[in-house]
Amino acid sequence: MNKLTLFGGAVVLSTLLASTAMAQTELSMWYHGAGNPNELEVLDVIIDDFNGSQSDWNVVLEKFPQESYNESVVAAALAGNLPDIIDVDGPVMPNWAWAGYMAPLELSDGALDGFLPGAIGEWNGNIYSVGLWDAGLAIFARKSVLEANDIRVPTLDNPWNEAEFDALLLKLQATGDFDFAIDMGMAWTGEWYPYAFSPFLQSFGGDIMDRSTYKTAEGALNGDAAIAFGEWWQALFARDLSPGTSQDGADRGSGFLEGKYALQWNGNWAALPALEKFGDDMLFLPAPDFGNGPRIGAASWQFGVSASSENQDGASAFIEFAMQDKYLAQFSDAIGLIPATAAAAAMSKNYKSGGPLEVFFGLSENQATLRPVTPGYVVAALDFEKAMADIANGADVPDALDAAVDAINSDIEKNSGYGF
Repeated sequence: MNKLTLFGGAVVLSTLLASTAMAQTELSMWYHGAGNPNELEVLDVIIDDFNGSQSDWNVVLEKFPQESYNESVVAAALAGNLPDIIDVDGPVMPNWAWAGYMAPLELSDGALDGFLPGAIGEWNGNIYSVGLWDAGLAIFARKSVLEANDIRVPTLDNPWNEAEFDALLLKLQATGDFDFAIDMGMAWTGEWYPYAFSPFLQSFGGDIMDRSTYKTAEGALNGDAAIAFGEWWQALFARDLSPGTSQDGADRGSGFLEGKYALQWNGNWAALPALEKFGDDMLFLPAPDFGNGPRIGAASWQFGVSASSENQDGASAFIEFAMQDKYLAQFSDAIGLIPATAAAAAMSKNYKSGGPLEVFFGLSENQATLRPVTPGYVVAALDFEKAMADIANGADVPDALDAAVDAINSDIEKNSGYGF
């Protein structure tokens, strides 16, 4: 073979490669995880694998800080500059879909089989987003502390009830061994309040709004069940069983690990440091049952397609590609959150059978409750947060709940019922 033949072959090969690259249509993708290198490392792997698996599409990622991400999406939507693929916080998705920012996904039949309910973003009869993980809550406790105080270890099938939970908190506080019997996390604000605290309201039998119509909060947030919840909530702080709204953020982060709190209401993202500190003494316990079943929050960040994308089929194809169990397991190993399927959990380091965080998959599977699936949630969440903070600070319970109901209903009316 002469040099001319070699040269000609090289030209042909380079031409073919260039043609393949040119044939791929670019898919722009925005992601909220700037500053989270472990998360981005897995996402980069998925993008590279997808881009190399076919010749039609080439995903290009742009990263945003989480603090400014939602505002960037809203501004881009108003300017008509949304990317093809966006990620969205699960409870925010109905608002973005209603506002015309997002289009339903184009997924294969059975693509969502086996996914945790909290990882599926459904609104108005359509699937708009899918999460590659979910987040779950538990009561963090130490076996030695419960045993020393003759406190029963609850199970999924037999959680603490209201009376039992109240009695054990008083017992733990009376020991004098802790600053507080339980840390509810009042130093965290924003979405933490409805995510972490509205499940208690739902366990009492109330809710942020009436889910039978999504047209009002009347009765759900200020009825007898909600008032009973509010009185229980206020009593936690009035009796100094939990730090209140003035809690220091550093204490929230380290107080349980330092022994300041006997118990802590926290998420699986904080579980590994607790395990490292306490080892086999560490327990992750189910939420109490206040009369209508134990509940925890559900839905974390999810992937969707913008309504303005000219490549919705390609964007959906990427999301379905990313839904493979191997990637769900990789995300879980990298960031500690709950894999979205049982098969992925079995492949993960922490959530597999016998794994240190296996309990969280069961909690999410059995107790998880979505926040109200309505475009009005984004406003209702703020009104709920204000009511919870006011009640914790001593406000009249019925008055605070009535004020929240009035604000939520006013927003619903202003927006013509959000389509309901």
